Amino acid sequence: MSSSHCRFYENKYPEVDEVVMVNVQEIAEMGAYVKLLEYDNIEGMVLLSELSRRRIRSIQKLIRVGKNEVAVVLRVDKEKGYIDLSKRRVSAEDIVKCDERYNKSKAVHSILRHCAEKFNISLEDLYSTIGWPLSRKFGHVYDAFKISITDPSVWENVTPPSKDILEELQLYISRRLTPQAIKIRADVEVSCFSYEGIDAIKNALREAESISTEQMQVKAKLVAAPLYVISCQALDKAQGIEVLNEAIEKVQVSIEKAGGNCKITMAPKAVTATEDAALQALLESKEEDDKDTSDEEEDDD
Repeated sequence: MSSSHCRFYENKYPEVDEVVMVNVQEIAEMGAYVKLLEYDNIEGMVLLSELSRRRIRSIQKLIRVGKNEVAVVLRVDKEKGYIDLSKRRVSAEDIVKCDERYNKSKAVHSILRHCAEKFNISLEDLYSTIGWPLSRKFGHVYDAFKISITDPSVWENVTPPSKDILEELQLYISRRLTPQAIKIRADVEVSCFSYEGIDAIKNALREAESISTEQMQVKAKLVAAPLYVISCQALDKAQGIEVLNEAIEKVQVSIEKAGGNCKITMAPKAVTATEDAALQALLESKEEDDKDTSDEEEDDD
């Protein structure tokens, strides 16, 4: 049977001053017993004096059993297996960095474990032949996996246990880590009451769409006058928001030149599938209404 347990990193123990992700197991008089999630759940302890900079009134308010916490390593006794940690010496920046690294490591672990279970081999074998060599070269296995989607040369100096395992790994990585496009949307009210108002609005919205690139298509759609939706699909959320802000600016400049007005009712943001589906339903129902109206007008004629 394959062993699905293994530490995430090559070193069996963390280094002093390393920031690690721990899970709180038990709260005792001396402090909190924790397990180090990235180091195959080896045990450590956060001493009472290292829980907070402030005076401790209630230990339960500071640390809870079952919760993941970021801690910094103070001492490591490899012979006895003792690891002392501190929660109070962790900065806000440490927490962000540790969270990011832990989430990357968890994704890698899940991918390698899938292959270990499928081919009934030890997870540690996959780490020692694939994970850790890539980590040494790229800084983190996750980054190497992401690069490998478009650049197969990542695998050149890696010797996996078998060709089949490598093929499965490549397939699973592309399924799991290929970036998904995010829908970015903004709602604007565009109005112009001058003689050529309708044309001015059309031109302003064309201006918004004119900044489309091959990677990002900007689309402007009427919801119900004067409300319009401007949207795009982007792999990078911040980039998508920036593009839509630029598109809105184009609309504002163009419509104001014609004596009209553009008001932002919802600033550019990433929308969920539910929000997107609701908008699609609204647009479809509007199309149906317009169709019914034009059919009625034809009947009247």
